[in-house]
Amino acid sequence: MRESSSVTRKNTEFELRGVNHLALVCADMKRTVDFYQGVLGMPLIKTIELPMGWGQHFFFDCGGGDALAFFWFPDAPEGVPGVSAPKDLPDRGELLSAVGSMNHVAFDVPPERIEEYRDRLVAKGVDVGVILNHDDSEFGVAPENHDGVFVRSIYFKDPDGVLVEFAAWTRELDPPSDVRHEPRTAADRTV
Repeated sequence: MRESSSVTRKNTEFELRGVNHLALVCADMKRTVDFYQGVLGMPLIKTIELPMGWGQHFFFDCGGGDALAFFWFPDAPEGVPGVSAPKDLPDRGELLSAVGSMNHVAFDVPPERIEEYRDRLVAKGVDVGVILNHDDSEFGVAPENHDGVFVRSIYFKDPDGVLVEFAAWTRELDPPSDVRHEPRTAADRTV
């Protein structure tokens, strides 16, 4: 987690300073620029024409010194909802995507502005889910914000169906109590 959360754990193997960039694939670079720069306000900071007609690679500043990048390939296959990304928003019952896919990208936002940001996205014509209060209850979300909520978020999709989240940390995480589940293995899968 970043400075927005008061918990930091030191990596003793590598000096990782955050995410340099996350690279996704779009069907229409102009539409992508219109959405990420025009709707979300992310400055376009670098554009590249790939050699030999392979396509384009554009970078947007997403804050904190990090970038969100997109490739446009003239021969990229179409995405498959439920495989390359979830079919719908999590509050509408969809979360599944395939192994090796990118399920969603979450941007850190100030907790006191989550309602305002949802309203602004809706005013811009973006289909936005309800505000989710993520907690450790049976279903992982609560109807109201309470002391056990660790992050509040909203989900929406970009023009290519990429699931995007605005997430706001609401409390300090405590690794002894917040890291308590044994990781599952491939043998635990049902497919």
